[in-house]
Amino acid sequence: MSYLLATLTALVLLNSEAFGKSVTGLFKTEAARQQRGQFITKFMYQGSDGLLVIRLDNVPLATEKESRLLLFQDMDSELESLNCSERISKAQHAISLTEDEYNQTIHKQSTPTAWQVLYADRYTCQKDAVIPSHPDLSFSILLFNADSAGNPLEHFSAEEAGLHTFYFLLLLAYFIASCIYFKPLQQALKKGGPMHSILRVLSTVLALQGCSALCSYIHLARYSRDGVGLHLMGSLAEFWDMVSQVSMLYMLLSLCVGWTLSRGRKPQSGPLQWEQTPRSRAVAVAGVVVQGGLLLWEQFSESEGQHHSFHVQQSVAALLLMLLRVVLALLLASVLYQIISTERSTLKRDFYLCFAKGCFLWFLCHPVIFLTSAIFNAHQREKVVTIGVILCQTISMVILYQLFLSRSLYWEVSSLSSVSLPLTMSRTNNRARY
Repeated sequence: MSYLLATLTALVLLNSEAFGKSVTGLFKTEAARQQRGQFITKFMYQGSDGLLVIRLDNVPLATEKESRLLLFQDMDSELESLNCSERISKAQHAISLTEDEYNQTIHKQSTPTAWQVLYADRYTCQKDAVIPSHPDLSFSILLFNADSAGNPLEHFSAEEAGLHTFYFLLLLAYFIASCIYFKPLQQALKKGGPMHSILRVLSTVLALQGCSALCSYIHLARYSRDGVGLHLMGSLAEFWDMVSQVSMLYMLLSLCVGWTLSRGRKPQSGPLQWEQTPRSRAVAVAGVVVQGGLLLWEQFSESEGQHHSFHVQQSVAALLLMLLRVVLALLLASVLYQIISTERSTLKRDFYLCFAKGCFLWFLCHPVIFLTSAIFNAHQREKVVTIGVILCQTISMVILYQLFLSRSLYWEVSSLSSVSLPLTMSRTNNRARY
């Protein structure tokens, strides 16, 4: 596990490049020819008037190349089928780059619309022309939506608007909850007992998600001011969330598989144990490796401008990740169904049903919310999925916390149990005393 976490850390931080809505770079003639227009960025303007600001360092060279910036309104699929000249002619705005700075107003629209920005020059559609050995053009582009006062000062695109406020409220909720429940939780952890290992893992996962939310908030707070943000904070937010996902998966999978493998050989009157057999550990680690690999694949295939892209991506890796979560939910459902169907005690059945609710909510919230988001407009889907998944997984942990911290229910189940529940971890060197 430690080697896997170290690998995740290195790969996520190395993949820290991100695109903000303050875009700097080089206009490349060769790239423009190969791509039939060099892709620069994409931005979703809201209904109010927006603004695009272009700044150049070498205007005479841009004039000699007949450089232009092309703006296309919501034409992703259509552009791919057009040849070079047809593509350039379809631009809603063609801005000749003949000044040090140029401001282009995007007029008010009825609904939020995505705009794609491409670069082209006199050589873009001339495949046989020899490209002179001129240096590339350096540029800076700023993209703004209108703020609440109607002034074009907002760096967030329409699909990102509101996430900054959400993370602030989420952190506020974490802070208030920690002030209320820190001491009771600390006392429960100090006392040890059969709940200790479960509560420790849940507390770690919750702390990791809190770190992810804090890093996201810091990144978005900076992004709201300069349109770039702190790329390291964005990458750390993704990393902490990935670690929390694989930690929760390891715990839940190890619990259920370990209990299933030990069910036939363990005395009915035996103590509650979170069985850590070699087979259960191998299955749990295999699940963690598969999920971790898919999460990393998804990160490297993420698209521009998504601060929580692992929630809203539609890549192959993202779809496989959601399929894996459905498969894991079905596996847990099968195990828990076998337990509940043979359990006579109503108290213990209720215990297992509550445990199942927390597990299913954790694994199924992402696929279900992702499918449900299809009924929303394009600019609302990222917010629906991101906010929905974070809230549902937080509720899942609250359900499990309540279950394991509820002494009246847990200790009654412990004392009345005639079957081993998968809810504690025993240390190998202490098993003899049982």
